Parts: sequence; structure tokens; C-alpha cells
Amino acid sequence: MTGKLYLVSVGPGRAELIPDLARQALAASDVIVSYDLYLTWVQPWIVGKDIRTLPLTQERERAQLALEEARAGKTVALLSSGDIGVYAMATLAYEDMREDDVFDVQLIPGITSANSCASLLGAPLSHDFATLSLSDLLCPWEWIETRARHIAQADLAVVFYNVQSRQRQEGVYRILDIMLEHKKPETLCGIVRNAYREDQAVEIVTLAELRTRRFDMLTSIVIGNRFTRRKREWMFTPRGYFNWSNTSDTVKADALPAGAAWVFSGTSDGNALSRAIAETGRPVVVSSASDYGNEQARQAVPGVATVSGRLGVERRRELLSGSRASAIVDATHPYASEMSQQLMALAEELALPYLRYERPASGSEHPVIHCADADAAARLAMARGQRIFLATGSKELHRFLAADAEQKQQWFVRLAPDPQHLQRALDLGLPRARICAMQGPFSQAANEALWRDWGIDCVISKDGGEAGGFDAKAAAAAALGIPFIVIDRPQLDYPQAFGDFASLLAALPKGEQA
Repeated sequence: MTGKLYLVSVGPGRAELIPDLARQALAASDVIVSYDLYLTWVQPWIVGKDIRTLPLTQERERAQLALEEARAGKTVALLSSGDIGVYAMATLAYEDMREDDVFDVQLIPGITSANSCASLLGAPLSHDFATLSLSDLLCPWEWIETRARHIAQADLAVVFYNVQSRQRQEGVYRILDIMLEHKKPETLCGIVRNAYREDQAVEIVTLAELRTRRFDMLTSIVIGNRFTRRKREWMFTPRGYFNWSNTSDTVKADALPAGAAWVFSGTSDGNALSRAIAETGRPVVVSSASDYGNEQARQAVPGVATVSGRLGVERRRELLSGSRASAIVDATHPYASEMSQQLMALAEELALPYLRYERPASGSEHPVIHCADADAAARLAMARGQRIFLATGSKELHRFLAADAEQKQQWFVRLAPDPQHLQRALDLGLPRARICAMQGPFSQAANEALWRDWGIDCVISKDGGEAGGFDAKAAAAAALGIPFIVIDRPQLDYPQAFGDFASLLAALPKGEQA
């Protein structure tokens, strides 16, 4: 006698969303194999059936039980929420099925978590998108990070499954940091908990704000792409973008000077170095991450070719290769380690000289408390002060504010007057009265006046060296008698590093690259 196995999807949690094919399969089945919760939505359709339930963590045992009953000639329905073929039970059934099995198999598709969450938010998945599970039970964590990085670099909309559990608290924040490396902080995101179930909650936030939230296993996260928009209480991604040049990167490779030294800058000394290279007669391209950085570069080096925006590694590779760049000059901030690593990899891949300009570290003799990273600095500052001043820029604001989830401290920040940086701080919930948007560096007197007026009792900084006003900050903190916490510079193994312009200029290749 030949049995039959139905692989049945019962959707997100409402009978109205279960396809009629699933009802028919349940009616035709002798045996129902499931987890208890999934039966909640189909009770009226399984009265009188032979029902077998096994708890969570026994998914494979459920699949094997269904297979055994089908081999015995019975008609069996193996149930799963969402779509049984997406992060669910169908794969286990196919894995343990034998080549000599003769029973028929039919998979009934359903509404996935991605689909149900997206429908509550609007239409955020109307163009290319990805899904990614953040559970490392069945996939190595380094694979999850690699996939997340590629998704972010491609600027795909993405839905995260298995976001956070009691045992996995920090992984999601690492993934969100990866997203922030490649997506703008103001990227629209959705948080959906218990979609189409009791206690459903739906919220639209920015990517920067998302980094400050807490989640659980009942929550899914939807992150849009650069084109995702908001209208009323919904978010949507245009089906056709129409204006693909609607990014800060509009330059074409053939419009750039051939054989140029590409200076990756964004700092005042990086722009000064670009000017020094241009004065030797070499063609130069200055690349910065923001429109504000682009504006600063144009002012510092009039007439220079510039590229701006979070290009991603693929676009950088295309522009460097297409313009026949002669060298990569890495003059990025001393703490932009991930960018430096990307540039070193590109230089090796494209057989280009890589020259690192490393801003000299501070030699300040004022009292300094060293910390390895932002998280350690946040913990120490919260133990030392109540009104904490961040002289660390905007990139890691989310990490400091997330460390103070109960908002016991008051945080103050000084940022470059870049609209994107300011918006990032506002999205994270910082009051405007605690934000100072000014271009540095600042004198000791200016620091003292600001910190005294704000009643600052602890300062966190990075070692930006003299060019970043580090010594003036250290002296001001010492004069006011407040703790001065410094996040140590990341240590990278640069193939060539220079601490002065003259040495780097002497190492630059001569003429256009063949």
C-alpha cells in the first residue's frame, strides 16, 4: 500500500491566511505530525485525526515520525508555521527520505515570516531582497557575518530571522554594525513582533535607532535599502528605482583622471596630503565617505577630482580599475580600521601600491585612562560620571547609548557639521540641546568652556593626535579635574606606513600606471 506525505504550511498564525490546499491536505490525512502551537490554527480541520506532537528541538524526530507513517501506507501531514520549505521542516523530511521510498510527496506553500512581517510594514520587499537567520545553531557565526556583509554591500533589503534569544544577546548588534558600515544610518527599518498573532507589535525606525533596541525570538527585523521610503505609517521600496544615480556616487570611471593616486581621505590632514600630492604634478582623486567630506576636499584642493559616498568594495574596485589608478593612498581616520583593511585587500587584488598615512599619535603627558574599545569605554564612563561627553564622532554613538539601555546617564556629543552625522544622533534619541555640531579641532579654552557650561564630569575620546585636537582635550580635562577616557587605536599590519608627507611622496610611483 502506497502512502502519501503532505508537507503543510500553516502560515504566520491565523486560519484566514492558511491556503485552501492546506485545508484539503489536512482533510485527506490520517495522521497529523506537528508541534502543539501549530495545531492552534487548524483545530476545526483535524477533529478525529491521529495527532502526534513532539516539542521544540525535536524537529528531526517529527520529520522521521512522519516518514515512518508514510512508509507504512498512511496519508500523513507534517505541519510547520510560515512556509514549511523556508527555514523549516521540509528540508528535514527530504534529508531523511530514502531513494527507495515509494510514497507520494506534496509540499503546500504558505506565507513566510518575511512576507507576513513585510505586509504589516507596507511593501519594503518590492525589489531584490534577502533573508538571513541569525541563529548559529545550524550555521557557523563567521558564515552569518560574511553573508550579512555581502547583503549590506549589495544594499539589498533584508529580513532577519531568529534575531535574539536569551543565549544569543550580542550577535544581532554585530550584524547591525555591519549594516551600518555600508548602509546609511537613516535607512528605514521595521521591527515586527508576533506577526498576525496575539500581542502583535509593529514599528518603523531608522537603522541607527534600531541599534539601540532589544529583541527576542518572536521578533523579525526588516531593513530597507537606500531607496526605501516612508508614507504615512508604512514603508515601501519602489519596484523600479528609475533613478539609479540617486546616490552620492554619480561619477563615471572614464570621467576621472587616468593614472591618478587615489587618496581615501575625510580628515583635514588627508586633504592636506592630497594637496601636497597634487602640487607635485601628479593626478589625484580624493575619495570621501560623505558629501560633507567631499565639500571639505574641494575647498582644500581646488580643482581636484573627487568621489563621495559609501561606495562599497565592488564600486571601488570598478572605479580604481576603470580609471587605471596608479596607487592607493590610505589617509583615512586612524580608527577606520575596516576601511583600511578593505583598501589593503583591493590594492593586493589590483596589484596597486598601498601607502598608508598614519596620523602621529599623541604624546600628551596629561592623565589618560586607556580602554580597548567603545564598549569598555562606555562601561568605565558610566561608573565614573553622570554627564558624559563623547568626543568620538558619530559612527559609534549607537554603542555608547546602547550600553546605557536604562538611560541612567546623560550623554553629550560634539559632531562635525555634517547633516548625516546630525541626523544619526537625532535618530538615536539624543536631545538637540546635548549636541554640538562644529568643525574641529578645538583649543583647550574652547573645550573647557563647553564642558564647564554643560557640567560634564567625564570625557571619552579617541587618540586623533595633534591634528585631531587630542592634546587640547586632554589638557582641558586635566584642568577641570574630570576623567579622560581614551579608546586605543586599532593595530593593523600595514605593508607601508608613513608618519610624514615627505616620506610618502617619495614612495609614490612616478607617472601613469600602464
